[in-house]
Amino acid sequence: MVFKRRDRRNWLRAIWEVIYPKGGWTRAFHYVKHRVRRLPDSPERIARGIFAGVFTSFTPFFGLHFVVSVLLARIINGNLFASILATFFGNPLTFVPIAYSSLKTGYWLTGMNVDADRVRHGLGEMFYSASHDLWFNFKALFNNKTPEWAGLIEFYNDVFYPYMIGSLIPGVLSGLVCYYLSVPVIRAYQKRRNKGVLKARLARLKEKAAEKSAKKAAEKS
Repeated sequence: MVFKRRDRRNWLRAIWEVIYPKGGWTRAFHYVKHRVRRLPDSPERIARGIFAGVFTSFTPFFGLHFVVSVLLARIINGNLFASILATFFGNPLTFVPIAYSSLKTGYWLTGMNVDADRVRHGLGEMFYSASHDLWFNFKALFNNKTPEWAGLIEFYNDVFYPYMIGSLIPGVLSGLVCYYLSVPVIRAYQKRRNKGVLKARLARLKEKAAEKSAKKAAEKS
């Protein structure tokens, strides 16, 4: 198989590399930055894709960030691949400040009297309760048991709804900052790359011209 991995990963290693990529997050960041700068598109479209990806990373649609970022990028005419890469703005290193800022803003906007610090510390337990209810209710479709909604309702009221509302402000602000920082950087990189490509082409043309001249001189002699 051409695309088969030589070193097979077990599931524990696969999970660990999601949390901590091979080579570290610094190397992963430079890889994403390099791929974004080399995209064959205008700086503005790439930056709009980056905006879509960064904004999406603030939303509570966990597991669907790629899909949401692509849909948003299509709406604002951004680069789709750039939007997918930019979702890595949300990673295990940034998840806590992103979640905290979104929840805190959501509670402020909705006027909910909920302690964001308490919710943040109990977020894992709420996720577990909600996922347990989802799985239990799915099985209830086949075993005639009564569905359980307590965990899902608590998660929606205390986390998902304020998270979704609160993600708008920090998501838009962070997306705009990344947009305006990306445009000049990508434009400068593309200009430098285009100059390098042009110089290489001129060098090849000069080399071919010199070879032709040498060949003609050899034929005359």
